[in-house]
Amino acid sequence: MARILVAEDDPDIASLLAHYLQRAGFEADLVSSGSDVLPRIKKAPPDVLLLDVMLPGLDGLSVCRTVRSDQRTAAIPIIMITAKGEESDRIVGLEIGADDYIAKPFSPNEVIARIRALLRRAHRAGPVDGRLTYGPLSMDVDRHLVRVGDEDVRLTAKEFLLLQYLMQHRGRVLSRDLLLSDVWGYSYTGGTRTVDVHVRRLREKLPYLANAIETIKQFGYKLVEPAPVA
Repeated sequence: MARILVAEDDPDIASLLAHYLQRAGFEADLVSSGSDVLPRIKKAPPDVLLLDVMLPGLDGLSVCRTVRSDQRTAAIPIIMITAKGEESDRIVGLEIGADDYIAKPFSPNEVIARIRALLRRAHRAGPVDGRLTYGPLSMDVDRHLVRVGDEDVRLTAKEFLLLQYLMQHRGRVLSRDLLLSDVWGYSYTGGTRTVDVHVRRLREKLPYLANAIETIKQFGYKLVEPAPVA
């Protein structure tokens, strides 16, 4: 049973989410303060963190940033809950490592669908031997590790899945809509900018990909084949 840590200070919303999560077969773990999230994660890392932006004690964006900065917790999938129309919170959340966001008011069933899609992608089977290579990059899918030569590179869960998808479909032109469908697992209501944000983060964390991921104007991206000389 997957455990979902819900960080939400509104007791009515938290209770509603817990009800739908349990009905869907998940274990719901509730906290009402941002300062309670990190100790709870350290005690028992959840399968997904459902994180409200506006939390007392420590706001959701600060929690997300802290989770992503710690190698022990960096791979935890995070869905941010934002106020309706707060685009700045959504963009900042994606920039600092959130995998997804959903705006209030939301449908509990949509939240469940997004959690399932995120878990499905996070647990998706990798290549037969669990490893992928591309130029100086090596990816251990089973252990969720990426290395450049002998150096480990820390990626978020969604960055890892996006890189895995690009490496498994190298040489193909991939539309933003296709990436949203296959990596995010559904028609993403936030538009295709989230793809651009995650590609930019991959290029920043893995400079080798700056030229290896080719931007196809007004369409999408391609991981060039053969791999460029490092």
